[in-house]
Amino acid sequence: MSINTFGHLFRVTTWGESHGPALGATVDGCPPGIAIDEPMIQRWLDLRKPGTSKYTTQRREPDAVKILSGVFEGRTTGTPVQLMIENTDQRSKDYSEIMEKFRPGHADITYWQKYGIRDYRGGGRSSARETAARVAAGGLARAALAELAPGIEIQGYMTQIGPHGIDRARFDAEEIGRNPFWCPDPQAAEDWAGYMDALRKSGNSVGAIVEVVARGVPAGLGAPIYGKLDTDLTAAMMSINAVKGVEIGEGMAAALLTGEENADEIFIGPDGKPAYSSNHAGGILGGISTGQEIVVRFAVKPTSSILKTRATITKSGEQAEIITKGRHDPCVGIRAVPVGEAMMACVILDHILLNRGQIGGAVGETRGRIG
Repeated sequence: MSINTFGHLFRVTTWGESHGPALGATVDGCPPGIAIDEPMIQRWLDLRKPGTSKYTTQRREPDAVKILSGVFEGRTTGTPVQLMIENTDQRSKDYSEIMEKFRPGHADITYWQKYGIRDYRGGGRSSARETAARVAAGGLARAALAELAPGIEIQGYMTQIGPHGIDRARFDAEEIGRNPFWCPDPQAAEDWAGYMDALRKSGNSVGAIVEVVARGVPAGLGAPIYGKLDTDLTAAMMSINAVKGVEIGEGMAAALLTGEENADEIFIGPDGKPAYSSNHAGGILGGISTGQEIVVRFAVKPTSSILKTRATITKSGEQAEIITKGRHDPCVGIRAVPVGEAMMACVILDHILLNRGQIGGAVGETRGRIG
């Protein structure tokens, strides 16, 4: 299986399977001299790890990260950083009944069609457990951003579970960490709890929408055509397990607007820099950051492993029925929030390094122009 790497200069390769002895990431291209240690990365992994509430899988994994290379006396050396997370709570026997069957809505069948082999124990590389490695790499990216561009802040949250969305008039960023859904709307979080309790007890699952915002990103990141910042962001988010749609700013809703409504009018702000009347563009124009908040939204499909009888086929082509036992997320979108944040951090850092290599100096310099 090839293509397990993403990024241009800050390059992340993830490895390992859901029920293997360990998984992790090899990060190449991190600048030297970045202060980092295991607790700095662990704080982000603790937000993603399973079993944090009754609304996520009850698999108990500490997700304890180990730094195996690329760090000396608490700082990166500029050589590849190897991050490892051991698996400690696998129950492979839970999957013995689906050894010969394909789960509807799951990558089981396409992996078999392409490779002629699949790891039925939790899905192997197709399992959302792979995202733990991305969050570890994102922790390293955040540490680098803190030193190279300390004004950048990245925040993710859920805006919808199934048919139930937030009311943006009640948006309160302080609420995001106070409930198990990463929800900025306290009333919606309360409603979601009742909805998810009933769904979880029924053995079903549901999809979700996650929004990730990056604030303090300087203008000028990205490049036209094939080096667009939004191209890399959408590819990064779409690569997350179970994601089926990604949009920037207004996204698909921009098709409903007129040019007059969609255009973000430009003014000179009190600081002498460009200011905008709105942010329909999501902070990116022509593939290049504007200096506004970068807003990315992605849709996560319902978990495919459910306690509901579904029609399927076996590897030998026989018609069959399947019920997936085991410990699964009734809404995988809940734990996708820190994953989306990690991917945002990796892409933003990558483009800061690309920009520094192309134009030199600090990003966001005016260089005699409006900036």
